[in-house]
Parts: sequence; structure tokens; C-alpha cells
Amino acid sequence: MRRSSTFARQVLLVRVGRRDGDLHGGTDTALAEPRYVDHRRRYGLDRPSRAEIEAVMPVSPAVAPVAEPDDAARSIPLLPGERTATRRAKFALVNACTLSSLTLGMLAIFLAMQGDVRVAALCLIACVAFDGLDGALARKLGVASPFGAQMDSLADMCSFGLAAPVVVYASLAGSVSTAAAAVACALVAACAAIRLARFNVSPKDGRFFCGVPTTMAAAVLAVTVAIRVPVPGPVLLAGVALLAFAMVSSFPYAKLARLVKLPPWLWLAPVVGALVDVRITFALIVVGYLVSGPVLWLRQRRAA
Repeated sequence: MRRSSTFARQVLLVRVGRRDGDLHGGTDTALAEPRYVDHRRRYGLDRPSRAEIEAVMPVSPAVAPVAEPDDAARSIPLLPGERTATRRAKFALVNACTLSSLTLGMLAIFLAMQGDVRVAALCLIACVAFDGLDGALARKLGVASPFGAQMDSLADMCSFGLAAPVVVYASLAGSVSTAAAAVACALVAACAAIRLARFNVSPKDGRFFCGVPTTMAAAVLAVTVAIRVPVPGPVLLAGVALLAFAMVSSFPYAKLARLVKLPPWLWLAPVVGALVDVRITFALIVVGYLVSGPVLWLRQRRAA
């Protein structure tokens, strides 16, 4: 029995050695006497070295070596173009207007929390003025930049997307349900965020806005609170919700540059109306502007 088992082991070694020899170039080390052969090679279990594995390892041609960017590539200038002291001063002036709008928006929130609603509304109107000023100065001084556009969008969200709803909520206290006022003002904030995000990624049209601009919506709300338009609380609440949906609508609304170019006789009616009753005149102008969007949209569809 012992001799037969020894013979079986020798036969197994011969077969394994031949198979291993075919794989490794036909070496006949496995055919030697088992007692003089290494234990691992005795059973044909020799493993290739790490260098041999790396030599035959497939390399994907689609994966290119990633180079670490240097310090010059990581730093992005906030003001593209020539970096002179004059251009930097102009750039700082434009961003100071943007920060002023942001600061006035925060001040409007604090004043509304203290109950000074009309003063808070006046701060919002000043926010609208500074928001228009920074864009005009950036274009005129030649310091418009992607950084300024993003900063202006963030300041608009604070001043017009958050401060304006807070001021409106404070003005509606006592006239409507607290829950209804909170829902309407939260709707204004949500639609303002959607409107600003959509504006940043949409192609620009020189003639019309896609939906009511956030700045104009905040201006309407601020003037409504400041002059105290004589409408019931539920009607004012419905108007706030309608203005919020108008911001995210697809209706085309004319830009102010086009409105200024209207015939002078068309401006006579609002001027006369403001002298008679500024509140009713303002309400009619706002309603007319909101209705102009669907009217222009219908005209464009019929023309197409």
C-alpha cells in the first residue's frame, strides 16, 4: 500500500509538472525527485512575481494619466482682463453697490421684525435702485464679469427673494390668516429662487423677460406696502400669490428699455392718474403689466 501510494504521487507530479512546464516554457523541474524539490513547486503551484503580473496587465487606453494642476491653474481671477488700479477701483465700486443692496435687504428684514413696515418697504425700494445701478455701472465702466453676475444673483435672492416676503408678511399681520400669509410669502421666496436660477442658465433676450423679473416683483410688493394700496387683505394675498406665479411663468414681459421708448402721449395718462390718486393708478399699472404677458404670448402664437 505504501509503495502504491508513492507511485500515485509520482504520477501526479509528472502530470502537473508537464502542465506547468507548458505554461512556463517547458521546464522540467517538476519531474525531479519530490524529496529534492521545493514544497511549492512540488505540486506545480508556482506563482509569477509581481513584476511579471504588472508586465502583462492590460492598460485601458481610455484612461489618461491625471496631472495635478499647478497653483496658477487653480486661481481664477475675479476680474478678467487687465488688472490695473483703475479697473480694480471700478470693480470695487460696482460690487459695493451690490453689497449695499444686500445690506439694505437685511435692514428691511430687521425693521419688519420690529414693526416698522413702511420704513422696511422704503429700504426695499432702495434695494431696487442699487440693483439697477450696479448692472448699469458694470456695463458702462467695462468691468462686467461672471463673478459680478453670480454675486448680483445671490444679493437679489436675499433682498428680493427673502426680505420682500418678510416685509409683506409683516404688513399682512392682522388682516388675513397667519397660515395663509405664510404660505403666500413662502411661495414668493420659492418662485424667486426658481426665477433667478432659470435666468442664470437661460439664453438672454434683448426685448422681453421670460416671466416677471424678481426685481420688478419686489418693487411692486414694496411700493404696495409703502403707499398702502386700499384693497382688502384677501385680495392683496391673492395678488401676492399671482405675482409669485407670474415670476416663474413663460409669458413674455417687456423690458423697461422698451417701455421708455413708448410714445410720450402714453405716459400722460399715468402722470395725470398719479396726480389724482396715486394708489389706484399704481394698482392699474401693475394689473396692466401683468395682463400684458399673456396678451403678448397669444399674439406670438397666432403669428407663428
